[in-house]
Amino acid sequence: MTTLAPAKAGSTATRTAGRTWTICRPWFWPLGWGGAYLGWVLAGHGLIPPAIDGLLLALLLGPLVWTAVLAQNDLHDLPTDRLNPRKANSPLVTGALTPATLRGLYRGSTAATLVVAAVLGPSFLLGALIVLGLGWAYSAPPLRLKSRPGADVVVNALVVGVLAPLAGWALQRPAGDYPLVMVVLGAMLAAALYLPTTVLDVDADRAAGYRTTAVCWRPERCYRAGLALWTAATALWLAVCELGVLVERTGWTLQWLAAPVVVGAYAILARTPTIPRLAVVAAVFALPAADFLIALIS
Repeated sequence: MTTLAPAKAGSTATRTAGRTWTICRPWFWPLGWGGAYLGWVLAGHGLIPPAIDGLLLALLLGPLVWTAVLAQNDLHDLPTDRLNPRKANSPLVTGALTPATLRGLYRGSTAATLVVAAVLGPSFLLGALIVLGLGWAYSAPPLRLKSRPGADVVVNALVVGVLAPLAGWALQRPAGDYPLVMVVLGAMLAAALYLPTTVLDVDADRAAGYRTTAVCWRPERCYRAGLALWTAATALWLAVCELGVLVERTGWTLQWLAAPVVVGAYAILARTPTIPRLAVVAAVFALPAADFLIALIS
């Protein structure tokens, strides 16, 4: 009896940790990391961020912010998730985790987010407060912006496409010096990637009476809007390269070769979106992005 109890307790703790891990959605963390790294290289034309500040920023933009935002999102999405086959195995839907557990996870990750942001500096603390505030407005009533067509797209475009790269930039240079063209470009790319995700749960959202972008615009319109944004962002990216807006280099052959591949990947994969398909789209864009970063470092 005495030997079984610790083993049982250990296995229970392991299961709880695994369920909590799914709430944190680590597959989303690279969105923040990639944007921040681009901002870092853009600001200083260096390859490797400082060890301590870089680690703190990775912690902030990865597990801390995402856990805080997603725990609250799952709490308020529970009525919809119960109607959604894609969420049938969610720990909150199955009862493996309770709402009280998620509230504790939200409070703990929010507190840790603010502490780490404060260590990085006042601008990071302000940015963390903005992101947490937008996360609350996105998920929680009475605002619940995710149920207001277009507003959900704006929130995600701002957080992922603008604030994440700006955080990397701010490690070296004042936030006010961040290039306006990068604000526009980042917002367009993030909005284009977010729009197909609204289609994933359109049936469950419609059944629950939630007026998301996909419910009101319909999936085909979301796809067309996303493709238009993605194509326009690719064209703007080429213009930035060729005009030497951010860095001058003779010849951008890889950028021109990659552009139709980037647009084609979105056109094919985002028509019937899944998270893995959208991850491939983002990975394809990483090729011209890497070429741009090499030009900056060189």
